[in-house]
Amino acid sequence: ISWYHEYDGGRAFYTEMGHTEETYKNPLFLTHLLGGMQYAMDDNKLDYSLAKTDRVPPEDRFVKKVLDFNLNEPMELDELPGVGILFIERRGALKLFDFASEKTETIAQLNLFYGNEDGLLGIAVDPNFQNNNWIYLFYSVAGEESKQHVSRFTLKNKKLDLDSEKVLLEIPTDRHCCHSGGALEFGPNGNLFITVGDNTNPFESSGFAPIDEREGRKAWDAQRSAANSNDLRGKILRIKPQDDGTYSIPEGNLFPGGTPNTRPEIYVMGNRNPFRHSIDSQTGYLYWGDIGPDAGKADPNRGPSGMGEYDQAREAGFWGWPYTRGYNEPYNDFDFITETSGPKFDPDQLINDSPNNSGIQQLPPAQKSMIPMTYYRSEEFPWMGEGGINPMAGPVYHASDYPDAETPFPDYFEGKLFLYEWMRDWIYVITMDDDQNYVKADAFMPNTEFSHPMDMVFASDGKLYVLEYGQKWNAQNLDARLSSILYLEGNRKPVAKIENDKRVGAAPLTVQFSGESSLDFDNDALTYDWFFTADTSQSSEQNPEFVFEQDGVYNVRLRVTDSEGNVDTSQSNIMVGNDSPTLTIQVAENDSVYWDGKKIDYKIQVTDKQDGATLDGSIDPSAVKVTFDYIPEGKDIVKAALGHQRNIVPEGQKIIEASDCKACHAIGEKVNGPSYMEIADAYSEDDQGYLVSKIIKGGGGVWGENAMAAHPQLKVEEVSQMVDYILTLKPSTAEPKKSLPLKGTLVFDEHLDSNSEGTYILMASYRDRGNPNQPDSELTTNEQFVFKSQKIEAENANEISDGTGRWSTNYSRVVGPLVHNSFLKFDAIDLKGLRHLKYATFFNSDYDFRGTLEIRENAIDGPLIGKQALGHN
Repeated sequence: ISWYHEYDGGRAFYTEMGHTEETYKNPLFLTHLLGGMQYAMDDNKLDYSLAKTDRVPPEDRFVKKVLDFNLNEPMELDELPGVGILFIERRGALKLFDFASEKTETIAQLNLFYGNEDGLLGIAVDPNFQNNNWIYLFYSVAGEESKQHVSRFTLKNKKLDLDSEKVLLEIPTDRHCCHSGGALEFGPNGNLFITVGDNTNPFESSGFAPIDEREGRKAWDAQRSAANSNDLRGKILRIKPQDDGTYSIPEGNLFPGGTPNTRPEIYVMGNRNPFRHSIDSQTGYLYWGDIGPDAGKADPNRGPSGMGEYDQAREAGFWGWPYTRGYNEPYNDFDFITETSGPKFDPDQLINDSPNNSGIQQLPPAQKSMIPMTYYRSEEFPWMGEGGINPMAGPVYHASDYPDAETPFPDYFEGKLFLYEWMRDWIYVITMDDDQNYVKADAFMPNTEFSHPMDMVFASDGKLYVLEYGQKWNAQNLDARLSSILYLEGNRKPVAKIENDKRVGAAPLTVQFSGESSLDFDNDALTYDWFFTADTSQSSEQNPEFVFEQDGVYNVRLRVTDSEGNVDTSQSNIMVGNDSPTLTIQVAENDSVYWDGKKIDYKIQVTDKQDGATLDGSIDPSAVKVTFDYIPEGKDIVKAALGHQRNIVPEGQKIIEASDCKACHAIGEKVNGPSYMEIADAYSEDDQGYLVSKIIKGGGGVWGENAMAAHPQLKVEEVSQMVDYILTLKPSTAEPKKSLPLKGTLVFDEHLDSNSEGTYILMASYRDRGNPNQPDSELTTNEQFVFKSQKIEAENANEISDGTGRWSTNYSRVVGPLVHNSFLKFDAIDLKGLRHLKYATFFNSDYDFRGTLEIRENAIDGPLIGKQALGHN
């Protein structure tokens, strides 16, 4: 039996034949099978309106736009209705991105304590802001008294009235360590949800439950906070702010008002560090991420491995910490005096008998996590990957919450929960069933960079606004930014891309062009028009070949048009009249590692089709610039190019020359603004972030009355290269080095007095004479040979395994966590003559870690060079 038919907007073909191998040798059956496949796979457009399964919108329908960057520890954001996005920085700044001006301004600076993990941590705009002008802040109070405030302020005309403060809630705290929480979110009925961390020192517990009951060790006992019904820490609180600056207690919190030894504000208890949360506007369910402890693996005598949690609360409850984790996996009771383990805690019968507990002893039954996560890949939730643990819960999307949105997110997102991970830098969208249980997870914009996503909110315009912390902890980061994500509807214009096998060469020059990489996101058919030397189309092929007969510079354009008439163009410059020179560096034994006092012979040769060669003397050796530089660790390699400026044009200089900078600046003289040398003399490498921000955002008042125009069209990476180039122009460093001969011996001794593991670079460059009949036709070639230190920092690996990250500690950069089959790959390391290798590992002082380190050549399963047991107990 065989049949075919239209089905749910598509086509279906079925055949019952084909159960034996012999059938697939029968020409009639093969013709039958081919015909059915051709029918089902025909070019007919599918009607997705008839689909019964959610279709994940393609990533190319979303556009991420950076609105501000170089932020200083951004923490949380919220929409100021119709005005802009309010966001806060941990050190006390309240900022507003204005929708109309598309600029950010600081509208308040709070005086507060920002040590440890404290500071300005949470912000929420009152649901009735347009009538009352109130916002709420969670911050750490300055002074000797250790406490957090949840306060209401009046915000009018983009100004925060600090004198209007009404303190709703005081939360006493210990300023010894960490876990502050601090997020604020309004839910249905005007209820304010407040996350508070357990404020407990996680160290000296081996990554397991911090339940140290010894005298003088309160700060190491989470039973005094997270499991204490009479303490606000380690909780999610729910209150209803009142007009007079007080609050009432909504019905349904964990402990009814008047219950002895309890706080009625508690909605959820038993949290470690609940950091970001949201409330479903339709179900009222609470979602949050709880950051987990650090145990690298489970211990039958202590408890489960370190676990973070994505949690869902349909009603008030106790979520287990510090007695259980995940799916109620229990910890052992532990005597920190004798260092002996007791029985495991019973999730249904939890007793808090700690001497540090001021609340009730009989606790509510522990609730299970919705989605637990460990450092390792989960069999149940493999999409989470592996690595550090810092889960955060974003909004549940309902289109009805944003009735004025011009471009709402598509129906696929209706009722879906956004989850994101601060350490792993991903965002997922969670599908629930009708009972709001987990069904599946789909990656959201997986190919788009998110640098430690910190908070996200949908605004009334339908866009998703995302706050990113940046990669470095406790620092101002260029990649700390505020962005918007817009959904694109309808037919999109195509993208034209030119590829060509040559860019320069002598006439006649044959160039193979390709438009094959051009694309249309809607899969529309494309037509091609090529303009090589004329203003009219000279080819309609996708991949034409063209011969340039005359010398000159040609601006080749490709125009692509889709079936809807949408057009895009791309261009590429071809210079005809001169061939590029060839330069080679030969180093004895091709050695790439230097040793103290080592000497290595080198030889350099240049050939050029028009100029000749260094070997026969037709190219003067003095025309070849050769330098040998030592670049200390942490310094920019651009300094090695000083003295090659005539031959090598730094990328930053190229970007400057292509921009409007020259209208106001020059290298050595003041125009409308300071010279580049003046700027280089006034700033250091530590000011790079400030300078990048200044160039992109604009400003004035530093060098006089003239204001510098903003350059939002430039990318951060491009401006960083511009700043790198400008800073090399300091008068003290601008003198070129004397060129070395084309043949000689290199001595590695400059690092001996620097106490630094830097890099040596042998660099050579040659700028040819060009075409005498063609101005500015000179071409440059440059090569370099890099010699690495025998000491190599792990974070400089060319490739690391999935789930392994580069971490900043208080003292250095490290790579971790190290798990089974973790690897670091280093390119261009010469192992000849290697007799021994030393390594340095970093462990928390009370962790138990053991494993084997292997050194392999060429591949992860390549020849074993050596191995060594490593560990710490």
